[in-house]
Amino acid sequence: MRYDEFLAQVRDVGEYEDQREAEQVTRAVFSVLAERLPGTTLDHLAAQIPGPLDEALRPLDGLEAEPFGIEEFYSRVAEATGARPLTAQQDSGAVLSTVGRAVSGGELNQVLSHLPSGYAVVFGKPELA
Repeated sequence: MRYDEFLAQVRDVGEYEDQREAEQVTRAVFSVLAERLPGTTLDHLAAQIPGPLDEALRPLDGLEAEPFGIEEFYSRVAEATGARPLTAQQDSGAVLSTVGRAVSGGELNQVLSHLPSGYAVVFGKPELA
């Protein structure tokens, strides 16, 4: 998926005013996701995300993935965007459901294997029972 297509989908799902707002939200969500996933998984995921958005998925040197649940994820997105928690939940869904459509099924399964089951629905996959 191309950069403009990716942001157009985020913009449509999130009902953002313009592409600039969609990009800001996408970068914020990706930066929090980069705190949550191990480096090799981020590298593989970033390889399937259009540049320059992939830069926000690059792990910071020496940082370990932090094990936090979906509510903490939303809280961190809210902090990064200056939004309320419910808005951060909607922002996360707009970005991560677009990721779920943009990357291969194998890559999405790899990402989800590193996350608690509560994350699956945000990526547009049903909860695994």
